[in-house]
Amino acid sequence: MNYVFVDEIIKRAFAEDFPYGDITSESLIDPCTMLDAALVCKEDGVIAGIEVFERVYALLGDVTCQFFYKDGETIRHNQKIAKITGNAINLLKGERIALNFIQRLSGIASMTRKYTEALSGCHTKLLDTRKTTPGMRYLEKYAVTIGGGVNHRFSLSDGILIKDNHIVAVGGIKPAVEKARSLHGFVRKIEVEVETLEMVKEALEAGADIIMLDNMDIDTMKKAVALIDGRAMTECSGNINFNRLQALNGIGLDFISCGSLTHSYSSLDISLRII
Repeated sequence: MNYVFVDEIIKRAFAEDFPYGDITSESLIDPCTMLDAALVCKEDGVIAGIEVFERVYALLGDVTCQFFYKDGETIRHNQKIAKITGNAINLLKGERIALNFIQRLSGIASMTRKYTEALSGCHTKLLDTRKTTPGMRYLEKYAVTIGGGVNHRFSLSDGILIKDNHIVAVGGIKPAVEKARSLHGFVRKIEVEVETLEMVKEALEAGADIIMLDNMDIDTMKKAVALIDGRAMTECSGNINFNRLQALNGIGLDFISCGSLTHSYSSLDISLRII
């Protein structure tokens, strides 16, 4: 994990949560007081974000964390995940921030694990998208990998994905692909988003490396995969929920991208209790 990115995110959270200190804890508790706390899971799931949780307290100082699990492991209701020991004020000051991170990342990992298991038995890989919380993309995409998913682009600088608005702006799929190819040659793959079988044909003729089948019904998607017939990689996107994902298993897609992994997950219920 890259602590340059992580520390930046955590320090922004510090500035947001206690810009002038924790006036409650600092008013009530002696600065020398030490406390023990337990981190407890209140529902089943997949844990993710342990390093981030620990890093919150490493930056605050004088608090140690002893985890009994690793990222990616399954945790059960009422299990003790970790023991936290240290300065009482710092422990309480970092509580909500540390929990916010580990709850959200564990929620993403848990949802991703459920979705990837629905694709077991086929070669299709589950991808995330750029539909992430602003400023949290690095961590949210990390959580997807912990759950068994695969990262799509981290940013617009990572790959060429010609979408509907690009096609309209340039005047068609063919000129868009040709222009991208002339600038980047064989160095980068070119992906094109399509919505109809006619657009699939245009993308194939233009030489697209990856064809994204956007918001197609199942029958049309099957026809598109048959039409492409291995001449390009295939990706499905648009309104991917758990039931639709199960229906897509076995169609022969290379990838399924799912924005809900990072925008519609439920945080895992984890609490910190003073012992």
